[in-house]
Amino acid sequence: MSSPGALSSEKSLLWRYLFAGLCASLVSIGLARFAFTPLIPELIQAHWFSASAVVYLGAANLAGYVVGALGGRTLASCLGNEHVLRLMMVLICAAFFACAVPLSFTWYFGWRVVSGIAGGVVMVLVAGTILPHVPPAKKGVAGGAIFLGLGLGIAGSGTLIPLFLELGLQQTWVGLGAVSLVLTAASWFAWPASKLTPPTRRAGGEKTHAVRFGSEVKRLYLQYALMAGASVPTMVFLVDFIARGLGKGTHLGSVYWTTYGVGAIAGPPLYGYLADRLGSKRAIGLVAAVMTAVLAGFAFTSELLTLGVLTIIIGTFAPGMVPLVLARVHEIVPNNATRQNVAWTRVSVVSAASLAGCAYAFSALFEASAGDHRLLFAVAAAMLLLAQLLGLRRQ
Repeated sequence: MSSPGALSSEKSLLWRYLFAGLCASLVSIGLARFAFTPLIPELIQAHWFSASAVVYLGAANLAGYVVGALGGRTLASCLGNEHVLRLMMVLICAAFFACAVPLSFTWYFGWRVVSGIAGGVVMVLVAGTILPHVPPAKKGVAGGAIFLGLGLGIAGSGTLIPLFLELGLQQTWVGLGAVSLVLTAASWFAWPASKLTPPTRRAGGEKTHAVRFGSEVKRLYLQYALMAGASVPTMVFLVDFIARGLGKGTHLGSVYWTTYGVGAIAGPPLYGYLADRLGSKRAIGLVAAVMTAVLAGFAFTSELLTLGVLTIIIGTFAPGMVPLVLARVHEIVPNNATRQNVAWTRVSVVSAASLAGCAYAFSALFEASAGDHRLLFAVAAAMLLLAQLLGLRRQ
């Protein structure tokens, strides 16, 4: 039996690891991806870039994310998880500071891609670095704590950015870099060492690249791709819709982004609860149906209070679908940790590719439609309707 002192030490280490994971998800996705959204109208109004160029810069981060998700594990096998995670957080800090100097579109695009690559690497590695040290009964709670950083970053950026913008756009980028640097330094020594991580055992010597799945898993790939793509219009264009589309200004747009962040904080635990209570398949269908109606609301209403309620609801979607789809993977591929990990890695890459592809597609549609935000929301609603129909199909 472990002594009280040993148990206390184990709990202290676990909290330290979870803190590192939360900081990583906060910096790599919560700030590096989502803080760009409330800055879109400011970048346009300050004449740093044109409206069409700015939305492509937003999509650049998602393109980098695909590269990072594909290459993260290979990089970690060479350097060790904790060293790669620290390096990626440093790169994101550097990207924030670099974006304070608008030298050219190419300069900005390159650094947005770098921050996306770093974010993809972090998201592939962070859970696998920490969860082996978590007791089996606590893994769900620990995963929620790690990815809580996404919602905190969204809400935090909506709060911090209006304050930073009082000083200027350049100072805003420097401020975001400084916050990220503080979080990077605070978590620097909190990561578990790779040598302490239990080795992953593959049942029956099964090779990752040789794993094959049936039609149910492949259908989930397509469902998740549609769901991820449908999250892009509000994730990228929400603040610009309020600020310029409705003519309400950047300040109110940031208020809506903070509201979106409140939903994002609630999303993962809420969707995990629905998966436990209803089963993941029914929960996915329910969520897709509700979000279809919400996106249709964005396409047809201009009433600010209604839009505020819709913003909270849609805010739960992007981060909440992650544990929901993970639960679905475990239902479809039961009692085989190796196959579950392979399926989840592939689903994550499909999601990242869909986010990037849809970000560029929606950016092109936005430009071709002369800045019609409502058309983007309607297309996203149609994508979720298709995801529901796929879920209704029998194997």
